[in-house]
Amino acid sequence: MALIENMQDVFCVEDVACLRSLKLACESRFRHFIIEGDAQSESGIARKQERNKERFYAMVEGNGCCKLAGPGYGTPLEAMSGPREALIYVTCVYTGTGREKPDFLATVDVDPNSPTYSKVIHRLPVPYIGDELHHSGWNACSSCHGDPLADRCFLILPSLVSGRIYVVDTKTNPKAPSLHKVVQPDDIVKKTGLAYPHTSHCLASGDVMVSCLGDKDGNAKGNGFLLLDSQFNVKGRWEKPGHSPSFGYDFWYQPRHKTMISSSWGAPAAFTKGFNLQHIADGLYGRHLFVYSWPDGELKQTMDLGNTGLIPLEIRFLHEPSKDTGYVGCALSSNMVRFFKTQDGSWNHEVVAISVQPLKVQNWILPEMPGLITDFLISLDDRFLYFVNWLHGDGSPIVAVTEDGQTWQSNVPEIQGRSLRGGPQMIQLSLDGKRLYVTNSLFSTWDRQFYPELMEKGSHMLQIDVDTEKGGLKINPNFFVDFGAEPDGPSLAHEMRYPGGDCTSDIWI
Repeated sequence: MALIENMQDVFCVEDVACLRSLKLACESRFRHFIIEGDAQSESGIARKQERNKERFYAMVEGNGCCKLAGPGYGTPLEAMSGPREALIYVTCVYTGTGREKPDFLATVDVDPNSPTYSKVIHRLPVPYIGDELHHSGWNACSSCHGDPLADRCFLILPSLVSGRIYVVDTKTNPKAPSLHKVVQPDDIVKKTGLAYPHTSHCLASGDVMVSCLGDKDGNAKGNGFLLLDSQFNVKGRWEKPGHSPSFGYDFWYQPRHKTMISSSWGAPAAFTKGFNLQHIADGLYGRHLFVYSWPDGELKQTMDLGNTGLIPLEIRFLHEPSKDTGYVGCALSSNMVRFFKTQDGSWNHEVVAISVQPLKVQNWILPEMPGLITDFLISLDDRFLYFVNWLHGDGSPIVAVTEDGQTWQSNVPEIQGRSLRGGPQMIQLSLDGKRLYVTNSLFSTWDRQFYPELMEKGSHMLQIDVDTEKGGLKINPNFFVDFGAEPDGPSLAHEMRYPGGDCTSDIWI
């Protein structure tokens, strides 16, 4: 603890994370400091308060050991001027591959000036086998920017199959993260009835919210939203009793409009066995968006997207927090749907011009192949939307058939002498919007069904250069991470996160 000048009522510590336990003491001492001094008149007190507040801010900034803002950035546009990414964390999966190894979190060097550029420099295996690490999120992000005691130091890793949630310390050594805590599925089920955790977002309150896709038996009726407190203890369910969505998947909140909207994949008992078209007819997959009041968790509206919104997955509001519109990528119908607030305060939707028509094909499991929009994102300035066609990006010997019966087959791209496998699946954009990172694993069961080569040869990660001025995307030939060359055998790479946040984890309030 270091005193600043001779002001005995002000203190700071070098590790701001330690201040969380001292929050009340911090606040009380700060209040005492800014009101001491000239009390002869109300104007004198006000002037003294303002002068002392400015001095306090200047001293703690100059001292370099306290901070006046929380994690992330004040605005999305401010984030675009953030530092270039040097590391990226990637969830990697052995579950479902036939290799009895634990899944792991890979740290990849993405600094082009580093001698280990484009290489996995660290692997953190989780302590159990059979988890299926999938998506990831932070304990704190830009939604906590107004809290100087908040700290983005833990990465949250829900396990889609086992139901565990891992908490990883990324602050102590960003290049070599370590396991901080394991939230066991039995504890989650016992206290909430929830299982199959998927998307996590931090809340301004310090809690972490996780969407869950079903009950422990794989039924969609058990889905809802899990709350973990700041110490990652199971706190309960977020939504009000009786207000669970019929299916779960992703969610995004926009506090200025007092709204959270979630999307719908399907029943875990169905999708964990692989994709079956009959399950669509049986009602085991979703086509709805669920509109909740924020932050009190009341289901206010259910939007049926119909046949033009089959299996709506990733959902994003525009980053500018005053905006009342966003998009959802509908996988099976392969189109983008825009949702927006109407004049009466309700929400509506429309299919936008992005609609990918299915291809008539040969040498595939079905006569027609949808594009399968499984991921998309929006640049931080809300100018550009990027999406993937996991199936139309196919690198296997599929032959497309035109309307007049002619056939054609695209060439499989190569990078550094290696042919690309599968199709683009998860994407992550640099803060400045100029680099797009891509992995190719969706979910191990579906990987095995649609891209069996991934089971044998594993995933890879690419980087695409983005020209935001003239337009255009170009694969960077100098960047290629081959997860097929892992020490424990080929693995499946899924979601990516930067240590400082990104356009799919950070929400502004």
